[in-house]
Parts: sequence; C-alpha cells; structure tokens
Amino acid sequence: MPSTAEHNWIQDYLNVLQHQRQLSAHSIDAYRRDLAELAQFAQSRELASLSYFDLRRLTSQVHASGLSPRSIARKLSSWRGFYRWLADQISLPANPVDGIKAPKKVQSLPKALGADDAVQLVSARGSDTASALANRAMFELLYSSGLRVSELVSLDLQDASNATYRSAGWVDFAQAEVRVTGKGNKQRIVPVGQAAIDALKDWLAIRPTLIQQEIHALFLNERGRRMSVRSVQLRLKAHAQIVGIPSDVHPHVLRHSFASHVLQSSGDLRAVQEMLGHRSIAATQVYTALDFQHLAAVYDASHPRAKK
Repeated sequence: MPSTAEHNWIQDYLNVLQHQRQLSAHSIDAYRRDLAELAQFAQSRELASLSYFDLRRLTSQVHASGLSPRSIARKLSSWRGFYRWLADQISLPANPVDGIKAPKKVQSLPKALGADDAVQLVSARGSDTASALANRAMFELLYSSGLRVSELVSLDLQDASNATYRSAGWVDFAQAEVRVTGKGNKQRIVPVGQAAIDALKDWLAIRPTLIQQEIHALFLNERGRRMSVRSVQLRLKAHAQIVGIPSDVHPHVLRHSFASHVLQSSGDLRAVQEMLGHRSIAATQVYTALDFQHLAAVYDASHPRAKK
C-alpha cells in the first residue's frame, strides 16, 4: 500500500463518488473544491496526519473569510466523508472532523413595520363594500392582537360549542378580547383594541347581506365561504400597495409589528410571550433585538455624536 504522501487519495475518493455512488457532476465538483481546500491547507503534510485541532483551525479560517454557516457545514460534511472513507483504506487514529460543528446560523430578525406605517396600513378606509369592511376588520384584528393568519380565519361569530359544533375561537365584544386556538391546539385569550372592535362591528353590520354558506365563520369571502389564509395574504398585499407601504407586507408582518410595538412600549417580554402564544420565552426574545434596533435608530437620529 503506497503512503499517503505518494498516493492521490482525494482523486481516488472522487472516483468512488462518481462511479460507485454515482453522484451528479455538480456534487462531484463541490466535493472537489472542498477537498482541494483541505489539500491546500495540508500543503506538504500527509492528509492522514491532520488532527482534530488542525481541522478546527481550518474551519476557523474559512469562517473568518466570511463564508456562511451553511457553506461551512457543507465543507465539514465533505471532509468528514473523505476521512471516513480514508479510514477504510489506511489506518487512522480517528476521524479528525468528528466533533467539529459549523457556526450557528445567524437568526434573521422578523420583519416589522414602524408604528406609523402599521397604523396607516390598518386604519386606511376604503369603500363601504362588504369586501373592504371585511379587509379592515381582519387587518385591524391581526395588528391589534398579534394573531396568526390561520387563527384569524378560524374565528367564528361566537362560542358555538354544542353537541354538533366546536368553535376554534371567537371575539368577546363585552370583554374586548379574542379567544383563539393556536399551535398544539393550545387556547389563549388576547385583548382586542377599540379600533379593531369598531372595525369588526362595521363588518358584522353588513355580513348578514351576504350569502352565508358557512354560517359560523366570522370572516366570509364573496362566495359566502370562510375566508382562506391565501385570500387574506393577497388582500393585505394589495391593500399595502394601494396605501403606499413600500415593504412586502404579509399577515405575519402585522404579528411581528404587534409584538415589537408592545415590547417597545411595555418592556414586558413575558406578557408578549403569552399574547403571541409562544411555548418558550426563547421564541419571543428575538423581539428584544427589534427593540434594540428601534433604540439604535433613535440614538443615531438624535445623539449629536452618533453621526458617522
């Protein structure tokens, strides 16, 4: 058996990937680039002599170069697979890539509208048609209570729980709150603001004039059926363009805006967690970064020494 210095193990491995595992040409090229980087790092040293600490150093180098965590994870997978194969060809003390993990993917912040844009979006009045009144009631409620769009379209006129029907949620006008069934079939109660209450009452005043094929549904489309998630998405996007909001607005943007604005005003992360229906506080903590973005923007705009 030739030594690792005399033998081109990388080419042998690529041949195995191509002819035995029959990977695509695109995949082979990706492996070739990853392993060429490994060989360049080793320089005159034998690949089999590289240690766990050597591979840690190489991983740190590619991370420092600005490579994304996803790309680094792919390289580690390529190197790990190569050493796993090499261990079947020659004696290796251990796979030097085992135990090395790619850096965690940076969590992107949820997209949220500024308070002025959010209020402008949901309060803009169109015509008094049934479709326009339904839109305003839905958009106000999404922003007022931070509902998921799936929760919104599942709402009924009232608690119709009886022997034949069980409601997923409803608005309690007397208490100014909405009861919804969220993920994991978990129910929660969230306050509803007066603007949303007024918009809902306007919608309910015209709702009886529609053909009602689904009598329990709070929100109906033009055919008298329960409003779908897709319909709400399309209606909100079109409304945002009419109002002049430059962002690509979808229902979850209003949920993010609700959470961000409540947190900015109250600083009560636990309360926001409860209103959003998050099982873990960790899912809600991302909004603290949004809050800091707001503080940083205020600082940059107002502090005399903040200008770059």
